[in-house]
Amino acid sequence: MPFDRNDTIEWYFFDLFAEEKGLIQAVMTRKGGISPHPWASLNMATSVGDSRENVLENRRRIQQALGLQKQWFFDVWQVHGINVVATRSPRLPGEPHQKADAIMTDHSEVALLMLFADCVPIFLYDPIHRAIALVHAGWQGTITRVVQHAVLRMKDQYGTKPQDLLAGVGPSICQKHYEVGEEVAERVRTEFQESDDLLSYPENGRAHFDLWQANRQILLECGLQLHHIQVAEVCTVEDSSRWYSHRGERGKTGRFGAVLALRQ
Repeated sequence: MPFDRNDTIEWYFFDLFAEEKGLIQAVMTRKGGISPHPWASLNMATSVGDSRENVLENRRRIQQALGLQKQWFFDVWQVHGINVVATRSPRLPGEPHQKADAIMTDHSEVALLMLFADCVPIFLYDPIHRAIALVHAGWQGTITRVVQHAVLRMKDQYGTKPQDLLAGVGPSICQKHYEVGEEVAERVRTEFQESDDLLSYPENGRAHFDLWQANRQILLECGLQLHHIQVAEVCTVEDSSRWYSHRGERGKTGRFGAVLALRQ
């Protein structure tokens, strides 16, 4: 499990991207911030009850740890949809959040930021056209193929060829802990041809959905090469000392940040 750290800040990184010198990539753990319980400690969201002052300080610490002194965050209001926003500039203080679940840029002045606590962070990098995208995929975004919408938008916006894309599927809830209702399971069967690989039924007989495999399957259908896709296989529910987990902590928790930027 590849991790890096700076003083008290710790983050996961993808081996797949490690040799890409023009890229800054990190899935932050919950360690090294100032937020109190139940958001302890590197909470990145103001929407969960933590103070704005704490969140701003946590974000400042992340910028410093990742060497983003000249790059500012672009974030959005994540709504479990399929909207994709391309940006060429950060979101200014006081500027309203756009509603989206995928964001992208080809400008090095921007650091893409999205927030998570069980949903799947997906990193996309086009090393040919130096373009990046960050995707938020819960069960809704997975079934509606938000990552496919991001890939198609990168093709239109930057000329990206799917076979050139590198993709990382980050720490998130694993199938073992992701029980879903039968209505969700039925949608999986409808939307995915190989749904038997995505649903399991443990002893209680209730469906469990594999978000990791589903998104990998979508990426392959988009035209990505198998060896260009890395799945972290890190479950947020199973290590609450390192990750925020909405399900594991019954909703009383913070949000960790996923950060993707082009190095200046």
